[in-house]
Order: sequence, then C-alpha cells, then structure tokens
Amino acid sequence: MLDLVGQLQAERESFSRSERRLVDAVLKDVDAAVNGSIVELASRADISPPTITRFCRRLGCQSFSEFKVRLAKSRIVAARYLVPPTGPQTAHDIARHIINAAQSTLYGFFESIDPEAVERAAELIVPSSYVLCFGSGGTSSMVATELETRLFRLGLKVAASIDHQAQMMRTAAAPKGTVIIASSISGRNVELARTLAIAGEYAMDRIVLTRPNSPVAEQADVLLAIDVTEEDDILRPSAARYAALAMIDVLAQTVATRMQARAVGSMRKIKHQLIVNRDGDDTQPLGD
Repeated sequence: MLDLVGQLQAERESFSRSERRLVDAVLKDVDAAVNGSIVELASRADISPPTITRFCRRLGCQSFSEFKVRLAKSRIVAARYLVPPTGPQTAHDIARHIINAAQSTLYGFFESIDPEAVERAAELIVPSSYVLCFGSGGTSSMVATELETRLFRLGLKVAASIDHQAQMMRTAAAPKGTVIIASSISGRNVELARTLAIAGEYAMDRIVLTRPNSPVAEQADVLLAIDVTEEDDILRPSAARYAALAMIDVLAQTVATRMQARAVGSMRKIKHQLIVNRDGDDTQPLGD
C-alpha cells in the first residue's frame, strides 16, 4: 500500500484546483482530517462533500472512511516527514552536529558493551572452519562487508553476503564448524531471522549484532547488543553506524589478540605485498 501522504505531496500539481485545496487542507492538519467528518473537511477546503468522495475513489479508496484509515497509517509511519527539518543548515554547524553526535553515541555505547559476550564471540570465531557475515540494508550491509574485511586479514576463512536468498543457501551449504555473524540494526529483518533459525537447526553458532528483545536477537547464541536512540533530525545519517563500527573493531581486535601469531603471520604477508607492490611505506594502514 502506497504512503498516502507522500502520494498527495508528489501528485498535488496533477489534481484539479478544488482537489488541490483539499490536499492542502489535509496536509496542513493531518490529525484534523483523520479525526474529523467529511463535512468538516469540506468546509476547511471550501469544497463540497461529494468532491471529497470522488477524490477518495480516485486515490483507490472505496469511501471517505477508508481514506481516513490510510491517512492515519501514513501519519504514523511518516509523522516526522510532514514538516521541513529544523536542524543545522550551514556546513560548519552540520559538521559540528555530526561530530558531537558521533562522540556522544560512542561514549554511551561503550557503557553498554558486554565484554563477556565479546569474549564468547571471539572464542567461537578463532577455532571456526568458516565465518559467514550476513546483513542487508544500509548499515547492516556495511557491517557484513566490514567484518569480512577485518577478519580475512587475520587468516580466517570468511565471506560476506547481503542477499537474503544467498544467505539462506550459504547457510544450508556451510561446512561443519561454520560460525555466522549477522547484523540487523532494527532487529526486525524477518528474512535474516529465518536464516538464523535455519542455522540453528544445523547447530551452527550464531553471533548477532542487533537490538535486544527483537526477532533477530531471539535467534542469537551470542548477542552483541546495539541499541542506539536516534535523534529526530531526519536528514542526519543514523548514529547507529558509529556503534556498529565500534563493535566490529572491538570484536576484530579481540579475535586478533586471541589468535596472536596466526593473525600476525597473515597480516605480515599482506603488509609485505602492499609495501612491495603499492608504496613501500610501512606506516600506512593494512590495506585500508
């Protein structure tokens, strides 16, 4: 079902003059349109009730009541997107806002990290025969590919997948000793939860970076909780990314520390090739 508010905003100019008055009246006060009668809305828009009925049918609604139900659902989903954002406007203020938010997120996230859970996750990863990193969407896709980047250089056999069906197939075909590391910032990724349930049927260890008390979290053998409160500024990228990156780095270094010589040996070979074939500079990051 289409977002009705978004549809009204996008198609406003294609409507007749009287329909545009109706759209403007609805968008000006969505709550009033949802809670009021057809007569009250007609009065605010200075049109007749039959005009509203015809307009509702044009939008695919059988009645004004159905129009109000769709409008109410749209209002719940997109309430913050009905008015222009009031956040910082200049590049300087935006930069300060972003950096302050990142610092605040990281400081708060540090207090919530469960060191014992990180240790348990590392204990599962170090002796594993294979590591699968799963995530879909924006931040979680980044988490999956970043985990692959952090872990392969330690000498681990690891692969990332951001496709739901591929994740399920990789899980079914995974060798014994495989560990899955999955990410879902919302915790509501139904397909990922289903794949993790399948992994559980195969007795695979499942490390999950997600929001506690969520459908995805329920499938975790080891939960690495990420629960970040987002600000109301809809234009600012999600702060949960900073917490996710921090968790990845904490996990990766904990694994590397437990692996010791094996990890250092793998990293040395990578660094050797970078120095010989890239820039001869030993001070640069390892492949970043």
